[in-house]
Amino acid sequence: MALQSKFTVYLALVGVFAMMGGIMYYASLGNADLEQVEIELQSVEIIKNSIQEDQLKLHVAFLVKNPSDTTFTVSVIKYNLYNNGVLLGPGKYSTEDISMPGRASFFPGNEIPLKNIFVLNKADVESEIFNIIKNGPNDFSAEGVITTQNTWTMSEKEFKSGF
Repeated sequence: MALQSKFTVYLALVGVFAMMGGIMYYASLGNADLEQVEIELQSVEIIKNSIQEDQLKLHVAFLVKNPSDTTFTVSVIKYNLYNNGVLLGPGKYSTEDISMPGRASFFPGNEIPLKNIFVLNKADVESEIFNIIKNGPNDFSAEGVITTQNTWTMSEKEFKSGF
């Protein structure tokens, strides 16, 4: 009787591990679709009513496209913002604190602009660069990582974009 009960316990454990492996395999099937996300820097504009002597606030907009057949959300965009090839600093768009049903859903073939505020302090860059940004001309670009999620999995993709 003891041998039969040990066999049943071992069989149950094997069944649980097999089920967990099946769930992991099923969840990984969507990774290729999530990595198809397309992101580009759409615009960077100075918020006029926020100009101060030692600080500029920039309105940064990324256009995110979903060419795949899977619906997903964007939880994080971490990026470095550049102007005329000079690094201005890091920025982050985040909806991590919002549950998935509350985030913007990217349905197949959908594109949505995601907007963020980038604060540039004069102490963070040379005063000449700060004045160029303030007065123009500007050639902004960004590079970073976008994190996409669906119900089962999440994926990170690196990007570089300018306009």
